[in-house]
Amino acid sequence: MPYIITALCTDCKDTACADVCPVECIYEVKGTAKDGWRNQLYINPDECIDCTNCEPACPWKAIFEEDQVPAIFADDIKLNKDIVDLIDDFAVAKITKTHQPTKDQVAANNAKHDYTP
Repeated sequence: MPYIITALCTDCKDTACADVCPVECIYEVKGTAKDGWRNQLYINPDECIDCTNCEPACPWKAIFEEDQVPAIFADDIKLNKDIVDLIDDFAVAKITKTHQPTKDQVAANNAKHDYTP
């Protein structure tokens, strides 16, 4: 079962998940295609091999196994699946080094999305 990157990644876009992905199935929107897409990373479910590496690597705790996605983020399952048909608008995520968020920053991000783990 593929993994899903949820709205908790929006505007965070930490690429630690992409850094540990053995099949490069984590994408970001490229070029002018950004209209209508969140500023976040996405997992191509057709390429995900369910290795589980990405979930613990995400410092924002934004990644879930598909059947474990919290109800509040259910629409994100479709959003990740939608990139399959629009793959030309996406590129494999570029690895960039970012600071690790603090527990307070993660909690504030969760609250911004009305999510309580």
